[in-house]
Formats: sequence, C-alpha cells, structure tokens
Amino acid sequence: MNKYLLTGLFALLASPALAHLPPEEHGSFLAGVSHPLFGLDHVLAMLAVGVWALQIGGKALWAVPAGFVGAMTLGYIGGITGLPLPFVEPMILASAIVIGLLVSFAVRPGLWGGVAIAAFFGLFHGHAHGAELGAAHAMGFGVGFIFATAALHAAGIVMAQFMARAHPLAPRFLGAASALLGLSLVFG
Repeated sequence: MNKYLLTGLFALLASPALAHLPPEEHGSFLAGVSHPLFGLDHVLAMLAVGVWALQIGGKALWAVPAGFVGAMTLGYIGGITGLPLPFVEPMILASAIVIGLLVSFAVRPGLWGGVAIAAFFGLFHGHAHGAELGAAHAMGFGVGFIFATAALHAAGIVMAQFMARAHPLAPRFLGAASALLGLSLVFG
C-alpha cells in the first residue's frame, strides 16, 4: 500500500477522544500541535481544505489554506479574550461536511470565494482553540496548532496530488469521505 495513502488513512482514523488535552497539564507547543491532529473533526476539515485548494488551483493553492489559518488565528485571539462566538462546535463539524461536499462536487468558486469559505470555517476552529486554552501558554500553544493546521493542509494537497495520479476522480472521493465521516460524528 502506498505510504501516503496509508498516512492519510491513519489521519482519518484518529480518535476524537484525544483531541483536547488538558491545557493546564499540556499548555505548550506540543499540546498545540496535538490538538488538531487528534480530533477527527479537525483532521477532516484541515485535509479537505488542502484537497479543495488543489482543486481550485492557481493562487488558491496557497491562498485558501492561508485564509483558513489567518482567520483561525483571529478566532484564536477572540477565544482567548473571551469574545463570544455562537455555534463553535457545530460549525467545526459543519466545516468537515461542507468542505468535503465542495471537494466531492469539485466546486470551484474562484480564488476569493474559496478564501472566504475557508476563512469562515477557520474562524470557528481558532475560536475553539482559544476558548479551550485555560491555563496554557497562549503563544506556544498557538504556534503549535497553527503549525499543525498548515501541515494538515499541506498533507491534503499532497494526498490529493498522489491520488489524482491514480485516478482523476480520486480527490473527489476524499471529499465524500470527509463529508460522510463528518456526518457520522454528528449522528454517532
């Protein structure tokens, strides 16, 4: 089995129960890195953003993930400062489903449409990180989850590139899998 496909499969099977390490015990760069890596809802959305950026193509390859990460950073600051944001957890789940559907139907809204959608969902992901921070060290934790998020976006791009070589519709199946797994988290 292709090592990239196997890596992607393991990422999709990560347990959501491990997503939220107690920040007062793990308030560090490594806790920030681990947060998005061990929650299936986070992993699905981050990988799907990368796949979608590749599908849109051109400048979207870097701008869509950058829009997500930039808005996520703003949401993080809002969460730390106690700025209220409604529907955070439902919107995180919705991100895996909606972006997965956009990938599965190969929707290409153009550069700014893609950035806007990614940024919208990134805001909620960031707010969740900031609001759950507790006693953790904000800077190290923040840098850690920003790094991990960017790495997951890059992994989505690389996975989609390799899968597209095998079959041009393969990245669309990644999107469908993200949407279905996201739905399973809603009803599971």
